[in-house]
Amino acid sequence: MPLENTPRNKKQIPAGVWTKCDKCEQIIYNKELEENFKICPKCGAHFRLSAKERIIQLFDPKSFKEFGEDILPSDSLGFSDIQPYSTRLIQTQKRTGLRDACTIGEGLIEGHPIVAALLDFDFMGGSMGSVVGEKVTLAIERALKIRVPLLIASSSGGARMQESILSLMQMAKTSAALARLHKESVPFISLLADPTTGGVTASFAMLGDIILAEPKALIAFAGPRVIEQTIRQQLPDGFQLSEFLLEHGMIDAIVDRPQLREFLSVLLAHFSLA
Repeated sequence: MPLENTPRNKKQIPAGVWTKCDKCEQIIYNKELEENFKICPKCGAHFRLSAKERIIQLFDPKSFKEFGEDILPSDSLGFSDIQPYSTRLIQTQKRTGLRDACTIGEGLIEGHPIVAALLDFDFMGGSMGSVVGEKVTLAIERALKIRVPLLIASSSGGARMQESILSLMQMAKTSAALARLHKESVPFISLLADPTTGGVTASFAMLGDIILAEPKALIAFAGPRVIEQTIRQQLPDGFQLSEFLLEHGMIDAIVDRPQLREFLSVLLAHFSLA
């Protein structure tokens, strides 16, 4: 075969080496992204963190002890859309290595004890089904029992549609548990990451004694189109971003991810003196 007709040997780039930023569309070397707290070095966009990554970033090494890991989801309603819910659960569990969208445990942040519930968007959009509601409630009850502050980090599309009313019931369940925590004056810090929406926003995510958010996080109940059709008004720019919510008093602070561990440590030290 003539040399000019021979396909050129192109050096293949291994998968998982580069990531494209959805905000600025720049290509980022994954090692650089990991070293920068999964924040785009070009535009500052905060990439989503898994529950495992958030544990590594926030907690003292080897201090986080998980509990409630044996609680498993079930297809109580026999729900099916494009595929049966039971099949979707099995596939998502295999892909993510998670049993459901919430990890709970207790550990230390710069020596300060804390109980945490961490939602993982990678598991069915961090949606709140019966397992998430149960695990969040268990974390609340644990914080109440040992009287240490509670942290819930939310990243969720809202209630899990495949569980219908069983999912919606978790809003009342978690809110009632938080009411007991508040009555006993045990602090609750709510951290809102991108996105925090739907039934999660309408329940425990917005009930924190202190509500923090990451920069440019989408925080909402309904989508902007639904709101505009309901109120028949055009929404302002950035209406559902954390910066807008801070300006209008809906949250207490926006904290960049590299400063979050230290920020939480200061809060926990304050609570320990209260």
